[in-house]
Amino acid sequence: MTKHAETNRRNDVTIYICGLHNSYLGGRNENINEPINLILKRIIEMQEKKVRSTEVFDTFWDFAVKRQDVFFMRVAKPNEEKWIDDPILAKHKFTNAYRASDRVSQYLIRNVIYSGDSSFEEIFFRIILFKIFNKIETCELLKSQLGEISWHDYSFDHYNNILLNALSNKGAIYSAAYIMASGRSAFGYEKKHQNHLRLIEKMMNEQLPFRIASASSLEEVFNIMKSEPSIGNFLAYQYAIDLNYSELINFSENDFVMPGPGSLRGIQKCFKITGDVSASDIIRFVTEQQERFLEIRGLTFKKLWGRPLHLIDIQNLFCEVDKYARVFHPEIGSHDGRKRIKQVFRPNREPINYWFPPKWGINGSVDKIKEHYCGSLF
Repeated sequence: MTKHAETNRRNDVTIYICGLHNSYLGGRNENINEPINLILKRIIEMQEKKVRSTEVFDTFWDFAVKRQDVFFMRVAKPNEEKWIDDPILAKHKFTNAYRASDRVSQYLIRNVIYSGDSSFEEIFFRIILFKIFNKIETCELLKSQLGEISWHDYSFDHYNNILLNALSNKGAIYSAAYIMASGRSAFGYEKKHQNHLRLIEKMMNEQLPFRIASASSLEEVFNIMKSEPSIGNFLAYQYAIDLNYSELINFSENDFVMPGPGSLRGIQKCFKITGDVSASDIIRFVTEQQERFLEIRGLTFKKLWGRPLHLIDIQNLFCEVDKYARVFHPEIGSHDGRKRIKQVFRPNREPINYWFPPKWGINGSVDKIKEHYCGSLF
């Protein structure tokens, strides 16, 4: 990890207030579509609300750069024995800098969203069914037994029996990434998956696909999802982002953010906040000023084929740096007392043919990864 000069460890907010005009005066920040006066207004608000970065915020950017380097190395050389010299990254499991680059998100985009009937009902049904379990193997099991996953042919008994058989064979049908409430209080079933199947039925019968498609903002999508049983702030936001990968809706990922628990812990470690400022404001501020934060640290971040980090990505990075800091900054604790990283990295050598929502406009550049992004890594 790079040790930064003391001059670069000053209050980042002060640096931006002093230096932003020369670079951006009269223009617009390319990372987010907001006039420069609004960006300056938020910077000044950050100073007035007494937001000061800590040394963990330096680590935040070092981590983001290294994790993205690992991503491109893994794509270019999937069989490499070692992708990074950083012992923490080499030993422990961390998500990608870009949420959509993770294996489960890639499966969702290619094999769930953009595979099958493209009607609003069917797209919504496939996305929510997959994300409630959030496990590739469960989706593959259902497809192997059903042939096609479709709301038109849905049967509670059929789906329930397939999942019960998997459980009887000691199979895991849920991912450990998200912990979702069982839904028993709302639907009364003993088995968690049975309640969740009924939850999906409830959503479909309430015409959620069409309500989502008619939403006027990403925040409205979030609120619609949050109104359903067993779905709190964290899952509602994750589901809103997943739905936004599809053609069902089309909002910028910079429109809205809802920080999760891990992200809140990361923000607590990266900043000393003595004023009244929300975690969402912090995430938006960091997203807006990402290139400046990298520049003053002398760091080069390899974007996702030209796509900068968005609110969801910065939110996730705060969560990941919370985990990273438990080992790299053991002297800096968190309110919940967590001191170690639970998940050990076990490389999955199966290659991913990376493909992103077509509306992002980057899929034509994905095959050029080696010559455009990885030369400096070898």
